[in-house]
Amino acid sequence: MKFSQAHVVSQSPLKLLPSFTLGSTTMAINRIQFQPGLSMPEFFKLYGTEPLCAQALESARWPEGFACPRCSGAAHCVLRTLGYKVFQCNTCRHQTSLIAGTVFQGTKLPLTVWFLAIYLISQAKTGLSALALKRHLGVSYPTAWLVHHKLMQAMVQRETRYALQGRIQVDDAYLGGERSGGKVGRGSENKVPFVAAVSLSKEGHPLRVKLTPVSGFTLNAITQWADKNLAPGSTVVSDGLACFGAVTLAGCAHQSTVVAGRKPKDVPELHWVNTVLGNLKTGLSGSYHGFGFRKYAAQYLGAFAYRFNRRFDLRTLPQRLLVAALQCSPHPQRSIRLGAEVHR
Repeated sequence: MKFSQAHVVSQSPLKLLPSFTLGSTTMAINRIQFQPGLSMPEFFKLYGTEPLCAQALESARWPEGFACPRCSGAAHCVLRTLGYKVFQCNTCRHQTSLIAGTVFQGTKLPLTVWFLAIYLISQAKTGLSALALKRHLGVSYPTAWLVHHKLMQAMVQRETRYALQGRIQVDDAYLGGERSGGKVGRGSENKVPFVAAVSLSKEGHPLRVKLTPVSGFTLNAITQWADKNLAPGSTVVSDGLACFGAVTLAGCAHQSTVVAGRKPKDVPELHWVNTVLGNLKTGLSGSYHGFGFRKYAAQYLGAFAYRFNRRFDLRTLPQRLLVAALQCSPHPQRSIRLGAEVHR
């Protein structure tokens, strides 16, 4: 199906706080939506200088003390350099800098700029465009674009560690639209097919989401998707599209529901996946006015899923994204563009 056109109101499994009145309308305060998060004054107090950022980086990378990336040795010495700290292992003599082997490797930007980017991207519920990031960071557009994509790559890589389990709602969706003079509908050259999946709690509330580009809605593509993204024993609920029956090959049960002639809001069996798709559409259309759908769909969809899956604790998101960036291998601009082409 296409993105839902209905108005979307985000909901959560947490208890609603007392309501407030705005004019003649009474609105319930959602605890997730109104959580305080990490304020900007607090952020600058924690990460406002290079030494503070360097210390935070070191603590996040080696929370239990230095561990040599080659031999895991703890004994080391710190070499005096003009740039970032360089650690030398006393056992194998291997040298590594504070940022080597991470998303930050090779950067010429101050750490304060990187940390501010992490903060802004992690706290933006609907995402943040490279143009907006450029203005906030005071850097060139190409630099902001590269920083943005490196951090999104860290988000995507982190999300691959998790599989959905339990009761899962799935739907077929497309990212992008028709080009002038091109094909229309599902055959459009600028449309990227992707699977939207939402796992639910026992109470029927959304827990985690997966938004995964696929080559098409075929039995083979869905089989591969299910093997990578679903835990065996899960129950998958779909709109009856034939290809979703392939989840049984990954050890999952499949339940289909007929949606023909019904609007998304009238299909309670797929309520949460339609809600997520509606929020995704709102976020993308509000933050991004144009990007290569076929080239970078995985990054933008992965970044949305990363933030959604950690929405219960907005305050810790910057720290968690920092850890993800430290555990993500280096991605220079060439590899980011090449990786996108390979994905196609």
